[in-house]
Amino acid sequence: MNIYFVSLGCDKNLVDSEMMITSLRKNGFVLTDDIEEADVIVVNTCCFIGDAKEESINTLIEMGSYKDGRCRLLVAAGCLAQRYHNEIKEDIPEVDLIVGTMGYEDLSDKINEALEAKGVLESLKDIDYLPTPLTDRDSMSGGYYAYLKIAEGCDKCCTYCVIPKVRGHYRSVPMDNLIAQAKHLVNNGAKELILVAQETTLYGKDIYGEKSLPKLLDELSKIDELKWIRILYCYPEEITDELIDAIKRNPKVCNYLDMPIQHGADDVLRRMGRWTNREQIENTVSKLRKEIPDIVLRTTLITGFPGETEEDFEQLKEFVEKMQFDRLGVFTYSREEDTPAAEMDQQIEEEIKASRRDEIMQIQQDIAFDKSNSRVGEIYEVMIEGKLPDEGVYIARTYMDAPDVDGYVFIQSDYNLDSGDFVKVEITRSDEYDLIGEIID
Repeated sequence: MNIYFVSLGCDKNLVDSEMMITSLRKNGFVLTDDIEEADVIVVNTCCFIGDAKEESINTLIEMGSYKDGRCRLLVAAGCLAQRYHNEIKEDIPEVDLIVGTMGYEDLSDKINEALEAKGVLESLKDIDYLPTPLTDRDSMSGGYYAYLKIAEGCDKCCTYCVIPKVRGHYRSVPMDNLIAQAKHLVNNGAKELILVAQETTLYGKDIYGEKSLPKLLDELSKIDELKWIRILYCYPEEITDELIDAIKRNPKVCNYLDMPIQHGADDVLRRMGRWTNREQIENTVSKLRKEIPDIVLRTTLITGFPGETEEDFEQLKEFVEKMQFDRLGVFTYSREEDTPAAEMDQQIEEEIKASRRDEIMQIQQDIAFDKSNSRVGEIYEVMIEGKLPDEGVYIARTYMDAPDVDGYVFIQSDYNLDSGDFVKVEITRSDEYDLIGEIID
């Protein structure tokens, strides 16, 4: 039976999709990229912010139109399915099976049940249940990198966030399972592993009694064919000296941290329910740059949070100018129902949110251009991602660049290189966020 799969949302959702697809394949289903040939369509949905909800709903409706042809079953899985299962049943009648965030283990059985059932079938497990991740998971990244989700859920409970309501409390994946997953992914071609979770820095505290990310980095670094290990979603208040030391002592760990901070004004951080303030963030950044001078820091911000005053916004702009983050993204605040922030006074108009976002991004654009220019003349090891054959140009990434969110290095060369190869290049010029380089013999 043919399965067509759509994975929406974040990289953590992609890992869930990979688990589902691997499980389906092992149970006799065949993955197809031709939707017209699909007997079953699965949409792994997202509901983190308003735009993600809208995309998920529109995708379900679009996929439902294929039930006029060969498709016999439409499955809504993941976050939107978990949070809005009643609404999906009422408003999207094309959906036949609703699978929550923790339901991928028995997806094959549920599909077979739904094919025989009348009406909509639901599979909604307790959000604090932790499925046992498959250690022979197939990667869908499309490159020589793979994501390794080291934990599920979150205990931070920021006032704007719905994740604890759809993903539950923080639960770490046992280390032996992660090492087995990692070895399988590397044996199947992955040269880079990207560690993800709602928060990676608390890894292991719930099952080992202490933050165990440093030990996990040590163990992953022992995998012979693995070249790079990248860490995303590090909360600043949880970055310890032990973690910094582990990054320093393991050359396979990229000197790169994604550290979501959300704002630079203490009043806004307090209303967001964040566990840190501006001074603590600045101290953490200062320590990271002192201990690891070539570290690249990525962060995300939210503009237009309820009650964000002009003074708060001025503080945010000054903060961005001062911190000079290497990579920075900005989201406008999304008012999510059943969150404390949605009920706060002083909700801000969408136009103001967007205007503030654009202003921050203009500041960051200037910072990013300056940083790119400063790379000219430097030598980096890069991983080849692909080639523009008509132009004879290779596309590559440095340790400074996470897939899909950061920049690239473009290399014009007559060398015969394959995707996944590592070569040294000298940066000859910059082009906005991207770099141009030449291979060093």
